[in-house]
Amino acid sequence: MDRRAGRLLARVTVAPALLLVAWLAVSLPLLLAGVFRPGPAICLFVPVAGLALWQGLRSRPREDVAGSRGVGGGKDVGGSQDAGGSQDGGATAAGGRGVVPWWATAGVFAVAAAFLVLQVVMCSEQIIVRRDPASYVQFATWLTDHGSLPIPRMEWAFGGGDRALEYASPAFYEDGGSIVPQFMAGLPMVLALGGWVGGTQGMLLMAPLLGACAVLAFAGLVARLAGPRWAPAGALLLALTLPMVWVSRSTFSELPALVLLLGGLSLLHDVRGEEARSARTKAFLAGAALGLIVLVRIDGLRDVLPVVAFAGLLVARGRRTGYPLAAGVAAGVAGGLVEGYTLSRPYLRYLHTSLDPLLALTALIVAVTCVVVPLLRWRRTGPRLRGLAAAAGRGRLPGAAAVLTLLVMLGFAVRPLVQTVRRVPGNPDDELNAYFIEQVQRINHMAMDGTRQYSELSLHWVGWYIGVPALLLAVFGAALLARRLMRGQSPEWLLPYAVVVWTTVQVLLRPGITPDHPWASRRLIGLVIPGLLLFTVFAAAWTVKRIRRLGYGPRVVRTVAAAGVVLLLVPIVLTSGPLMVSRTDQHERAAVRDLCAKLGPGRSVVVVERATADRFLQVVRGMCGLPAARTVKGARPADVRRVVGKVFAAGRHPVIMGAEPGQVAQYGPVTQVVRLRTRQDGRTLDEPPGGTWGLSVDVWIAEPPGRP
Repeated sequence: MDRRAGRLLARVTVAPALLLVAWLAVSLPLLLAGVFRPGPAICLFVPVAGLALWQGLRSRPREDVAGSRGVGGGKDVGGSQDAGGSQDGGATAAGGRGVVPWWATAGVFAVAAAFLVLQVVMCSEQIIVRRDPASYVQFATWLTDHGSLPIPRMEWAFGGGDRALEYASPAFYEDGGSIVPQFMAGLPMVLALGGWVGGTQGMLLMAPLLGACAVLAFAGLVARLAGPRWAPAGALLLALTLPMVWVSRSTFSELPALVLLLGGLSLLHDVRGEEARSARTKAFLAGAALGLIVLVRIDGLRDVLPVVAFAGLLVARGRRTGYPLAAGVAAGVAGGLVEGYTLSRPYLRYLHTSLDPLLALTALIVAVTCVVVPLLRWRRTGPRLRGLAAAAGRGRLPGAAAVLTLLVMLGFAVRPLVQTVRRVPGNPDDELNAYFIEQVQRINHMAMDGTRQYSELSLHWVGWYIGVPALLLAVFGAALLARRLMRGQSPEWLLPYAVVVWTTVQVLLRPGITPDHPWASRRLIGLVIPGLLLFTVFAAAWTVKRIRRLGYGPRVVRTVAAAGVVLLLVPIVLTSGPLMVSRTDQHERAAVRDLCAKLGPGRSVVVVERATADRFLQVVRGMCGLPAARTVKGARPADVRRVVGKVFAAGRHPVIMGAEPGQVAQYGPVTQVVRLRTRQDGRTLDEPPGGTWGLSVDVWIAEPPGRP
């Protein structure tokens, strides 16, 4: 065993979050100023990243803890060692001091490296817009080439505005005479770095890289909270789950959000053993990492609400890290909200029914925190409130909290027996979603009901992906931690536990996603699955510790631990195995490259068929660099011919695009420009995903005769 292994493990597992913080902190102002270009971005990123790594990775231990803590943490309030019973210095990762076995550090790196290699080999090529990953790639492509928003409609290329044309497509809103991408800019700004380095392929490969970083970050949090010897097992459990495998092959926003969340929690954990100045700096960086989740996902605001209350608790207890933590969170959240309301306002308007209550809840929690903190610090009320909390910890409340945890999870388990969640369509997007669900039901030979949301199965979804043994152990671990925390023990678990439980309960109650799988599993990988696996590993470590205390020798203990990990892995692999080696969404890069080559320069593209417009409007505009528009519903051939004449008058060549030759043949000679045959993810609604479906994409064009 070696102290260097602990330092290496502690630092490498938070480094990705620090790098993301630096990149987003540099990129956002440049994007807001409309100058998000590789030169200024990289020149600013290098020194900012160096400063963030220097301040976030260096260790300045307090004199009273120097040399006494390792990657897993010191003694908790109850005086026990880390949950895993390791003898390597306990369980806080205060900078990685303390001895850690090299095999634990090497095991984590081996899992992350193997995961990265597999995902690079199996990486998908979703760039034709059908769902979010391709939308993010198209968003990032525009940023890579232009460095500013919004996207112009380029009406001039069609001879000016025309009542028969519109310019919007899924994930790209038409707003104020421009095109506005749907999502928050965090992930596209990260993908743009890959685009500057390696083009479209560089963007796509950012997904495996971010996925491997998420596995590393999770292992780091496991090492800090359950003990470093359990870190390789934690990394392996997460890496083999189907949702983690699946999201790491495509450009999903959950990946950078998860890296920031896990890395931020680990950084904040490391603060516990630092001297004052270093602790304040790390607390600010941790808060910034957690707050910047909002720049990646607007619903990340929900995940960071417990951090607000935790920062208030630190201030109330007179801890110097409370204020810098609050400042970091506020700065990150403010950056996300400014970007959202400046560059993604149509998207936030679309989400207002869920976003407005979240903003109100945020304001309420901030207000309550601002009221409670002075009461806890005031000498007249503070002692009484602390006395009440201490009395509750000595009574029956800790046991009741543990029982309540079990009952809540039992309620989610039996929910399908007492509830069927439906949603009556209230807008065109809801109607399209209901139609999609009906099509999946038809293909899977199910009763047709487009209003079904299947949210009542949310806990069963978790069981599909992590297995019943891991789920049961996670519930036991959560109950055990609830009792400990109510008793004032294991304080290092307070914030991670609050964040995981808060988010998990809300996601299980209302996943808020189209319920086909594996698509819906992305909602679980954001924190539910990593959080429950964290509880699983904690419970496994606690169990092994109890076995050792019964007097069994090291060989028996190691055998039991290894057998337990295998038992947990078997159901995970049974679910993920068939799809782990199935490649989907291949050959799209080549198809789009050929499309752009066949269109050529100087063209103005008019798409006359809905599905083709949905898929290719932004592809043509962003990747081919050509003006693109679609015909409105009810447009007639005479309208299209009028537009053709206007395009010629503008000095350009019109191209009419559709999915079949018959849709465009009346406008001129036809040519097939896309013929894609590949596989896509299968879709299931009430059982785990188990296969792939075929995908065919055909695009035909007609070039009206004439001269500009």
